[in-house]
Amino acid sequence: MRVEVFLLGVVSTSSITAGVFFLKFWKRTHDSLFLCFAFAFLIEGLNRAGTLLTEHPNEASPWTYLVRVFAFLIILSGILYKNYGTSR
Repeated sequence: MRVEVFLLGVVSTSSITAGVFFLKFWKRTHDSLFLCFAFAFLIEGLNRAGTLLTEHPNEASPWTYLVRVFAFLIILSGILYKNYGTSR
């Protein structure tokens, strides 16, 4: 159990770090795809950190998957907007 909690913390920290990097790239380029990736990774990292704060961490919870689907939909909408959105 301790190893699982440790690894969940590592994944959470890595996701938040990736989100901050994508936010930095968005500030430099103002590309909406970077912003979508930043939000998705930050949401995913906070979701996993929230799972760590519960009394019995369980990644198989339906709410965890609902948040993951939301994060993936953000990425999908960013890709679709990049490919089919208004051109500048």
